[in-house]
Amino acid sequence: MPREDAFEVEGVVTEALPNGTWRVQLENGHRLLGFATRRIRESLGTLGPGEKVRLRLAPFDLSTGRILGRTSFSEKI
Repeated sequence: MPREDAFEVEGVVTEALPNGTWRVQLENGHRLLGFATRRIRESLGTLGPGEKVRLRLAPFDLSTGRILGRTSFSEKI
């Protein structure tokens, strides 16, 4: 069941980190740690720098976000 107070944003992967985490930069310049559940990681395959992703952020912790998937225009920059 999704959280009612969470919101979705888009960002660009800047760095791949160990254990299924990525450093993501949002359009406003804010950098955060993105993570994906095991099921999402299996469907995403590999994410590399420059790929656009959708994230879900909780309002009480803006330093981490759950990666929901690639955006429809996921072209490497």
